Amino acid sequence: MKNTYHDLVAQTFDFPQDGFSLKNNRLLFNEIDVYELIKKYGTPLKLTYLPKIGEKIQTARKLFRDAIQRHNYNGKYIYCYCTKSSHFSFILNEVLENGTQLETSSAFDIDLIWRLYKQGKINKGTTIVHNGYKPLQYAERIVGLINEGFTNILPVVDNVQELAMYEALLPQGTHSLGLRMATEEEPNFEFYTSRLGIRQSEILSFYQEKLATNPKFELKMLHFFVDIGIKDTLYYWSELKKGIKTYCQLRKICPTLSCFNIGGGMPIRNSLGFDYDYPYMVSEIVRMIKDACDSEGVPEPDIYSEFGKFTVGESGATIFSVIGKKQQNDSEEWYMLDNSLINTLPDSWGIKERFILLPVNHWEKEYQRVNIGGISCDNADYYNSEAHINQVYLPSYDVEKDEPLYLGFFHTGAYQEALSGYGGLKHCLIPAPKHILIDKNYYGEFVDWEIFKEQDSDSMLRILGY
Repeated sequence: MKNTYHDLVAQTFDFPQDGFSLKNNRLLFNEIDVYELIKKYGTPLKLTYLPKIGEKIQTARKLFRDAIQRHNYNGKYIYCYCTKSSHFSFILNEVLENGTQLETSSAFDIDLIWRLYKQGKINKGTTIVHNGYKPLQYAERIVGLINEGFTNILPVVDNVQELAMYEALLPQGTHSLGLRMATEEEPNFEFYTSRLGIRQSEILSFYQEKLATNPKFELKMLHFFVDIGIKDTLYYWSELKKGIKTYCQLRKICPTLSCFNIGGGMPIRNSLGFDYDYPYMVSEIVRMIKDACDSEGVPEPDIYSEFGKFTVGESGATIFSVIGKKQQNDSEEWYMLDNSLINTLPDSWGIKERFILLPVNHWEKEYQRVNIGGISCDNADYYNSEAHINQVYLPSYDVEKDEPLYLGFFHTGAYQEALSGYGGLKHCLIPAPKHILIDKNYYGEFVDWEIFKEQDSDSMLRILGY
């Protein structure tokens, strides 16, 4: 009978697969020996594999390039990076080295844009799309970029009152704007319509009454975004169809409209059994826009995307040690980690996000069903299901005789650091893990270095005023 953990994975999934393989019953992540990193740096640790970022950007560009060619599409594709997914300088450096444009979400994001400009990472011709509900401070900073000579600044108007701020703040001349169309939420969501954007029924009248006769503005972009992401569901295709229809209606009365922004939401792998037909989805998006424009007799727009999680998610991993086992009843055994899941992977707690969970070692051991517990004193600090199954199976090992079991949560590179407050206060004063960067040198060899040491108590106590 085959009952090792390796057998379980091999029987359940295609394995090895892109990004994951084994060597001597130890896990390799993008060919990186995770076990050796643990021996060098200890746990808990976060790691970021920088080359994965450029790989994802080039993958998306190829998908759209192929679809544009297949459907004889006349517009271009523009890849924007959604900075809120990860603001770290090493992430933005990698992103911008691949020639992307940017999308911002807040006032402080504009300060980040200035830092990038002063470092020579971007220039005044870089396209920057500005999303979100905009307090005055955010709008003032956007206008500040325009006043300093940035030529491709594109504020996306989120509500009808926002336009008055630009009317008051912008200098004389003609300035480009976008409009965000509010979409209907998924049927099982708590609200019917997204709080973001202008109602679809008001878009045309807003343009005609506020923009069409105002020489200070020209409408360049219609922005469309579905919160659940780009999925092959009746709901997504229905909302996309509404967005395309609105673009066509607007284009007939607005000759300056040339861009259709499909937002973010391209998914990443959250399981070894992840099944998503990227070429089909991108091809269908391009085809639907092309067919609608041909039918309505309007030019095809340039297609913008704002991929954030897709860009950086698969570059990240978070590694723990199992420091103890607890049998709490006849059927529930707990593997206790050396940190808190609430602190390090807040999405796993807050929205029940699932990541790829794999052991780093002990693949030759038998497997068993377990629950994973963090070391905080919070009852919700646990992980007990995976994306493909409502259970967790991991190798069984002897705490007293065997070396510790090391666990990795993979594809954790988007949002987790910002949501958990990188380097700040932590629940139960549990320290933030060390953070390791991994790149390849000129010879294609892996190089790694520590950019953030495990947080000490002084850093938190200072914030608390002690």
